[in-house]
Amino acid sequence: MRAIWFFASLAFTACLIGLWQLASATGLASPIFLPAPTRVLDALVAGFSSGAMPAKLGATTARVFVGWALASLLGVALGALIGVSQRARIYIAPSLEFLRPLPVSALVPIFIGLLGYSEQMVLAVIAFGAFWPCLLSTIHGFSAVEPRLYEVSKVLGLSRWSMIRKIALPSALPDIIAGMRVGLTVSLILVVVGEILGSREGIGYDILLAQRAFKSPDLFAGIILLGLVGYASAIAIDWLESRLVRWR
Repeated sequence: MRAIWFFASLAFTACLIGLWQLASATGLASPIFLPAPTRVLDALVAGFSSGAMPAKLGATTARVFVGWALASLLGVALGALIGVSQRARIYIAPSLEFLRPLPVSALVPIFIGLLGYSEQMVLAVIAFGAFWPCLLSTIHGFSAVEPRLYEVSKVLGLSRWSMIRKIALPSALPDIIAGMRVGLTVSLILVVVGEILGSREGIGYDILLAQRAFKSPDLFAGIILLGLVGYASAIAIDWLESRLVRWR
């Protein structure tokens, strides 16, 4: 059954590419703005042959995963603290609720003012946006732990750290991974924003330059590469989840 769905997805993708080729060949869309798939493929081959595309792809991918890792570590740590401590929830949660609705775009000038047009600014933008899904899912996961399990830990004489490590964390892990998955998607979106605003070399900035120069094949090549990065990251998260929560 899995093989059938796999080939069905390939057939659907082939149909989309065929419609794309048809729209370009028949003039339904201007080739200036919608190049044929063959031209996009040529742009990808040329980019990888010259060695420029792998360097840009590596820089963008590194920013995505560094920013996402920082957001995940901080989100899980702070979310676990708020989820298991009523006192932390009282003192910390109101400030977080004030910051959470703020759009990242509104805070970009602050990041630029503090860090300049630097690599750190791009990572800060990514980490801030990816932090919230991980934080909220972690809080929900720890708050949803069966209360009787906490009572059992007290009866067994477990310390706070042992209770978190042996009871609360395994129970909250599915929610944590779900938040990390969303955070990774947000990171991929924000890396483009950060590279464009910070003029940092990468796929996002390359897309901007291609749009300004009306090089639509290069523009679509960059978009396809970002999609492939997102697809590969989703597969990696699925693999991680299958290893960490086998008990599900």
